[in-house]
Amino acid sequence: MLRPFRSASIKSIFGALLIIVACAASCKRDGGTARSATDPASATAVQSQLTVLRDSADAKWQAMVASDDQKIGITRLLLRELQQQPGSNSAQLGALAAANDHLKARRYTQTNLPSAQIDAYDAAQDSLLHALYPVAAPAGGAPSENARNFVEGLQQLDAGVASFRIQYDRAAKQYNAYLALHQADVAHFGGKYPVPQPLQLFELGAPQ
Repeated sequence: MLRPFRSASIKSIFGALLIIVACAASCKRDGGTARSATDPASATAVQSQLTVLRDSADAKWQAMVASDDQKIGITRLLLRELQQQPGSNSAQLGALAAANDHLKARRYTQTNLPSAQIDAYDAAQDSLLHALYPVAAPAGGAPSENARNFVEGLQQLDAGVASFRIQYDRAAKQYNAYLALHQADVAHFGGKYPVPQPLQLFELGAPQ
């Protein structure tokens, strides 16, 4: 007849089983992490997703810049229209045209987005438009139908600036969050991929 196990023996066996299970789980986790960090397939998947997110942010940036370019172009057309009107002030309109032509050179870039430069660009463009609107539509009446259409177009584009920046920031934050989450994989890209960097934001107080 078999003798029952003593309680001490049962405790020893149970404790050993717990240690084995814990070690197995730890090894599985460590192995998964190691594979994620060194497996070329994992690095490729991360790079692919980063490309998708970066393309989305770049598309938002390009749409914003295209809208700003359109605003500069319409301003140029409005100034030409005003110069053709009888009694126009050529010197004043010429000065406004020169300021408009210099805007693109003063504009921030996606890789250089300091708050001071954003503020300076916005101030320059706002100053130009505030000087232009009273000339283009004195007392609310434009000298021609073209001038009126140009003024309305400028006002619509100007009202959309904040929306474009918010959309870009949202896409850039998604890219930055994914990049931060997968730093271990990015560290193992090696020479196969360029080392990605976080995107700068318009958001007030965001790291520049």
